[in-house]
Amino acid sequence: MDVCVKILVAITGASGSGYAQRLLDHLDPKTHALHLVLSRNAETVIASELPGGLRIPDGVAVHQNQDFSAPFASGSNPIDAMVVIPCSMGTLGRMAQGVSDSLLLRAADVVLKERKKLILVPRETPLNLVQVRNFELLLLAGAILLPANPSFYSRPQTVAQVQDTVVARVLDHLGLPHKLAARWRDQAPGMEER
Repeated sequence: MDVCVKILVAITGASGSGYAQRLLDHLDPKTHALHLVLSRNAETVIASELPGGLRIPDGVAVHQNQDFSAPFASGSNPIDAMVVIPCSMGTLGRMAQGVSDSLLLRAADVVLKERKKLILVPRETPLNLVQVRNFELLLLAGAILLPANPSFYSRPQTVAQVQDTVVARVLDHLGLPHKLAARWRDQAPGMEER
């Protein structure tokens, strides 16, 4: 029997909305308590990158980014894990400095202070020193930095399959089983020994 995990998926205005969509596609709201919050700029980027819009599965609780009445805005009712996918450098920097002037940022602050799992999926290149120092602060605070760097040893054939190589690592760090991408040195479906 699967254990119900309370997961908050947060989407920011960084490019890479497809990663968030693929994660939502592979989380089961019938098994886990799923929450969603979008930053102010996320909607603009989603409109540009996902022509059909974000598909939110039935059963996902959607919260407004300025609604501090959400249960996970308090340390007395924390979620088990939060994934910020994609995570903009602006959001990451505000998290690193302890700014919590939105629900997304407050939730990240709560997750860190309650020693829960915070997975950040930054999608930025190149990086400057300020960004690297913010990475360091968040790592020291307990966050997991999982950059949106796809792998190719499974020979992905579609954009979704490329995205899934990153989403698979997010699911691994959430402790959730999946069969999204082949593991290193495992025979991927359709791969031939060379």
